[in-house]
Amino acid sequence: MKNLREIALPELEVMMAAMGEPKFRAKQVHEWVWQKFAADINDMTNLPKVLREKLAQEFFIPKVKMHHSQYSSDGTIKNRLQLHDGYYVESVLIPTEKRMTACVSSQVGCSLSCKFCATGYMDRKRNLDFDEIVDEVTLLNELAQKHYNKNLSNIVFMGMGEPLLNYKNMMKAIERISSPDGLGMSPRRITVSTAGVAKMIKQLADDKVRFKLALSLHAATDHKRNEIMPINESNNLAALIEALNYFYKATGSEITFEYILFKNFNDRLADADDLIKIYRQVPADLINVIEYNPIDAARFEKPDEETTDEFMKYLTSKRVNVRLRRSRGKDIDAACGQLANVDTPNTPVP
Repeated sequence: MKNLREIALPELEVMMAAMGEPKFRAKQVHEWVWQKFAADINDMTNLPKVLREKLAQEFFIPKVKMHHSQYSSDGTIKNRLQLHDGYYVESVLIPTEKRMTACVSSQVGCSLSCKFCATGYMDRKRNLDFDEIVDEVTLLNELAQKHYNKNLSNIVFMGMGEPLLNYKNMMKAIERISSPDGLGMSPRRITVSTAGVAKMIKQLADDKVRFKLALSLHAATDHKRNEIMPINESNNLAALIEALNYFYKATGSEITFEYILFKNFNDRLADADDLIKIYRQVPADLINVIEYNPIDAARFEKPDEETTDEFMKYLTSKRVNVRLRRSRGKDIDAACGQLANVDTPNTPVP
């Protein structure tokens, strides 16, 4: 059985002609798949029954299903999504006064083994297909409409997995999400976060992408970054700085650094100085300093408020554009670095 959503409109037209069907049938099928988000070929009620039966013999629609949701006291909603082959991923809807953000996953598990991230302690089972990523976004958009009467305003690839190691599907999903006959979202409202794959950052540049890029930095020396992010051993800071400058020169797209503060590891003023050195070498728009969200598997702790304030004030005094990103959904393990596919029950809407 083939995935019907992998058949592009021109191919559908050829296929319909081979079946002796008029050309407009292809557009009808395409609309059912990408605008009406049909879950089954039999739902395509404006197609003749005979045609539906023919299609059902050869194709299926591997829809992602909502398994359950958890509701945070701050309005964040974490969702466990079931894939057609029985695997699960988690995604998060994050509402604020100005934004309605979907945090989506790109892989089942992750292969990078970052020491502070719950997903990093999982095995990578497989990449998500492009249409599964689109389903994630669609389901979160429906959730936003249902609970907040708003559409998504932003999408961040900051969930489970490394998006640049699922490059083809990520790119195809973003193309579909930003298509006028899809969700029609501007690429400028989409941010792809990477742990740092220099070769693929350069590929983004060569592909002239229009979305934003975030680098999960978290330590500003190779020694410390090697300790918490094994990927740095093959993609060191010098290679990443070169790749980010190459990316900006080719695209002009916004670059952000993500920097989680860990108690007694990267939260001193000397660490801030190292961070500033990196910041000065890249045309980054912003450093997001992130509160650490503890996980059972890791030894890290969150620094106290005084240390965090001192770190922030020091960066600001050095004319660094920096913002403290407060965690959302901590009470349901939906915050940054906490997605791990834990099988928890539905929670009632507060």
